[in-house]
Amino acid sequence: MDLLSRKSFQKFLLASLFALTGPGLWADPPPNTETPGGSKVYFTKNISAQGLLAAFQKLNVPVSGKVAIKLHMGEDGNTNYLRPELLRDLVTSVKGSFVDSNTLYGGKRGTTAGHLAVAKDHGFAYAPVDILDADGESRIPLRGGTRLKEIIVGSRILNYDWIISVAHFKGHAMAGFGGTFKNMAVGIASPAGKRAIHSDGPGTGTWSSRGSAFFEKIVEYNKGLIDSRGGKVLFINILNNLSVDCDCDGHAAKPEMKDIGILASTDPVALEKASLDQIYAAPVGERAHLVERIESRNGIYQILYAEKLGLGSQKYELVRF
Repeated sequence: MDLLSRKSFQKFLLASLFALTGPGLWADPPPNTETPGGSKVYFTKNISAQGLLAAFQKLNVPVSGKVAIKLHMGEDGNTNYLRPELLRDLVTSVKGSFVDSNTLYGGKRGTTAGHLAVAKDHGFAYAPVDILDADGESRIPLRGGTRLKEIIVGSRILNYDWIISVAHFKGHAMAGFGGTFKNMAVGIASPAGKRAIHSDGPGTGTWSSRGSAFFEKIVEYNKGLIDSRGGKVLFINILNNLSVDCDCDGHAAKPEMKDIGILASTDPVALEKASLDQIYAAPVGERAHLVERIESRNGIYQILYAEKLGLGSQKYELVRF
């Protein structure tokens, strides 16, 4: 197949995907939405415990009470997950706990005992580790969604006054990319909640939800969580070990991009868009594999729908420090 034919075929595939997933497919590169006066997104290239704590402190939000640090502690066999030493200063500063919920797909993290064992093996046991659905699940009414009327979460999340989402930004086999929205929604959802996100309903397959339906449910889970916490949620993305695969993959692909940095914001829409803009700012040859993963799944739709639901704005002001 010559280059022209290959490009035509790629356009055909993207057009077909657009028809399946709904509006929002972007061009390469997507429009950069960095705008003076937009939502503040703080950015440092210092990927370290000190850099992460400094990014959190730049938000200048007084956090008190019980604090949940929501992150993915890595599937057994995965080597791309956030290293525990990156989180040490932050979790110590806020006296927080590392939190996550058990998986739907099984694996070692499918049970509380197994999940705790993986967290210990991966080095997170220096702080409290709380598996949110260890005591069951809670149903929280959702207002303003089009797909869901409630969200189903690990019940222990209701014990916390604040949530700080620390997401390892990377690719994802179904969502195109996994950042703040994926970290919050699927991570805090109980296994039944995860099934509600991934399935189109009774009588359909566990992983039947695709395209706009899948993305909209992810975003609606974020809305439900943010509303239920009275807005006491902060958002941080760490752009390192930028594999095309999720940290839930025990055999994830090795990263092909250089590490970029840490971004933090009180606006999750702005944060996700700023993170994507940083990906697209990388050299073409370096970013190609991850960009293909994002575009082939129409990952931008997460951001578009979140903005539509009022969770934030794509317009952001990048504050480098």
